[in-house]
Amino acid sequence: MASRLPSAPPGIAGFTYVRPLGTGGFADVFLFEQNLPRRPVAVKVLLEDIVDENLLRMFNAEADVMARLSAHPSILTIYEASISADGRPYIVMEYCPTSLTNRYRREVIPVTEVLQLGVKIGSALETAHRSGLLHRDIKPSNILITTFGAPVLSDFGIAAAITGRADEDEVFAMSVPWSAPEIVEERISGSVPAEVWGLGATLYSLLAGRSPFERPGSGQNSREQLKSRIRKASYTPIGRADVPPRLEQVLARAMNRDPAARHSSAAELAHELQLVQHDLGVPHTPMEVAVDEWAAAGAAVDFADDRARGPVRPSVQYASRRPARAPRAVDRRPDEGTVLAGAEPAPRLGTAARIALFAGGGVLLAAAGAVTTLLVTGGGL
Repeated sequence: MASRLPSAPPGIAGFTYVRPLGTGGFADVFLFEQNLPRRPVAVKVLLEDIVDENLLRMFNAEADVMARLSAHPSILTIYEASISADGRPYIVMEYCPTSLTNRYRREVIPVTEVLQLGVKIGSALETAHRSGLLHRDIKPSNILITTFGAPVLSDFGIAAAITGRADEDEVFAMSVPWSAPEIVEERISGSVPAEVWGLGATLYSLLAGRSPFERPGSGQNSREQLKSRIRKASYTPIGRADVPPRLEQVLARAMNRDPAARHSSAAELAHELQLVQHDLGVPHTPMEVAVDEWAAAGAAVDFADDRARGPVRPSVQYASRRPARAPRAVDRRPDEGTVLAGAEPAPRLGTAARIALFAGGGVLLAAAGAVTTLLVTGGGL
């Protein structure tokens, strides 16, 4: 089935539209150029006709999680998030020209490159976990390559807290070829051991040229057939002559059916990959994990926030340069309500202005005399 056409690009002040980059089930991604400072950026925007409370909650969480973690060199950088002129929430992110979506199927990726990537993404996951956050969708297509050739973890759209509330509804979102057995069986919606599995399965794919439980050329790789094989979790060696036995052992442990038998953390998995680098005589890729003080700083991400958080609006009073007018009688207009006696009628707002004003939760009052005040009530930043 052919993919749908992208939606219309959003209107964002300070950015110039260039071209579409991709489409998804809930959002589209466009290439824009930021005017100041001038640089290419990727803009992810929700589709106009499907925005609801649940989607806003996930979108806000993605923006907050990425903003909290994007200081990490192996996590995609976010620049800003807001609501566009046509009322659609958007996120402005670092533009990465390529990803690993199909590369592992087209070419043989060197073992040394996969090891380096594993340590870097493992470091990113460990940083997220120490901040109390789970990614929950680790797979090749969510690893992008920056303009400098560095891998970065992206798409925190279904991220969650490691310790959630007992009464909250769990969302079982999965990318089956790389999901752990306990996720496929819907016993849990996410955990650190499941993240270890996801990273191990991703590295396996990059080395094997296929997902771990895919049978090449057999035609027996439907979603249900893959889920059945994942439940059994019988590890099949990659079979490449240049993949050392120790690396096979590391991946087999990461993808053990028993979560308790896997590596206890993403950091432990990354460390074992460093040991494989040592055996091969290649330089160790440094582990970059945030210190505990950084991980514990700041407020926790609120995964229940489903507000439409729009642009920041001022709430200060300022002297108007417009001359004061004589008092007028009460003027009642059926389409605009009542204008108080002695007050100057507020100017009619265009559609874009009304949307922006509603999104920010603002109420515009034109008061008598020489002061105009913009009150911001109830809107989030």
